[in-house]
Amino acid sequence: QVHLVESGGGLVQYGGSLRLSCTFSGDLFSIYTMGWYRQAPGKERELVATITAGGTTNYADSGKGRFTISRDYAKSTVYLQMNNLKPEDTAVYYCNADRGHADYWGQGTQVTVSS
Repeated sequence: QVHLVESGGGLVQYGGSLRLSCTFSGDLFSIYTMGWYRQAPGKERELVATITAGGTTNYADSGKGRFTISRDYAKSTVYLQMNNLKPEDTAVYYCNADRGHADYWGQGTQVTVSS
């Protein structure tokens, strides 16, 4: 059973930076597409960024130029570096592992950006 544990969230001021981490266990990390999603209060969960097994990245428009997703195969960890944070980035951020026929979610980590 795949298990995902996020960390790195917190309170940051407008324009600040955070790096989220998601540690993967329970299967072969290298065959999964990994992603970050977020859900703000009263809104649906939305894509932030994904990275394929081969390292191809994809970003939602909201994070292009500010967010960077990366993965460390040796540590079975995926990261989301977030720079120039804005109050509208406030949300619970979730890690996702997708293998096509099955996907898994972490418990989420809160990111709050103060204005």
